[in-house]
Amino acid sequence: MVKRQVSATRVVGVGAGELFEMLADPAQHPVIDGSGTVVGSRSAGPRRLGLGDRFGMEMRIGLPYKILNTVVEFEEGTRIAWRHFFGHRWRWELRDLGDGRTEVTETFDWSTAKAGFLLEWVRFPAKNLHGIRATLDRLAERYPARG
Repeated sequence: MVKRQVSATRVVGVGAGELFEMLADPAQHPVIDGSGTVVGSRSAGPRRLGLGDRFGMEMRIGLPYKILNTVVEFEEGTRIAWRHFFGHRWRWELRDLGDGRTEVTETFDWSTAKAGFLLEWVRFPAKNLHGIRATLDRLAERYPARG
């Protein structure tokens, strides 16, 4: 079976609770996005996400567009994932290391996508992995890990 996800992990110098609050606030997504595609949050959605919540984002890949996401995985303080109408997911998993640091993993998962073959054809997974690494770099710059 083909693995249909790409991910990267980094240790950052912030507790999991504080980091989770940032991830659960759509207005913060453009601040940490390293891909350059997340332009802004649409104000109509909730400020603090929970399971089943829908939130809109202003995006840009060549041309600007808007996307509506739904939170499909949610474990307070440790895991949050959302998807849009094509079905692929962006997942964040946090492991508090207990010393003010957190191991954070971001994953792009297209195993649930309606047209996964199309995402592969346009090399979206490789592009997303590059963006994931850049996002984790931004988090590491914002929250340098010590120790």
